[in-house]
Amino acid sequence: QVQPVEPGAGSVQAGGSLRLSCAASLYNNGGNYMAWFRQVPGKDREPVAGIYMSAGTTYYADSVKGRFIISRDNAKKTVYLQMDRLKPEDTAMYYCAAGCRISVDGDTLMRAECADWGQGTPVTVSS
Repeated sequence: QVQPVEPGAGSVQAGGSLRLSCAASLYNNGGNYMAWFRQVPGKDREPVAGIYMSAGTTYYADSVKGRFIISRDNAKKTVYLQMDRLKPEDTAMYYCAAGCRISVDGDTLMRAECADWGQGTPVTVSS
C-alpha cells in the first residue's frame, strides 16, 4: 500500500532524498487529515507530517521541519512525503495513515490519532 515512488529507493546516503507515496485506498478514506508516521524498534510511533485534505494545510514535527514536505495530488488520489537532506536518525519504518485527528502548536505537529494505516515501508539512511 505504501511504496517508494522509485522501486528500490528505500535506502539512501545521508544528505540524499526519497519520496514516499500513499495508496489510493487510504486517500479515499482520508477524512479531514492524513499523516505520515515513523517508528524505530523500541520506540513509539511518532507523527512527522500531517495534511488537511481539503485546504492542503500542512504541519510538521520539529525533527523534520524544513526537510520533509507532505503533499497531495487529488487527481492521482495520492499523498506524498518528500524527504530531503536525510540524516541517519531518519532511519525508520514509515507509515501513511488516514482518517486522522491531529493536535498542533502553530505549524508544529504535536500528536495524531488515525483510523486507517498503510503497511509501512522501511527507510534506511546510511552515514
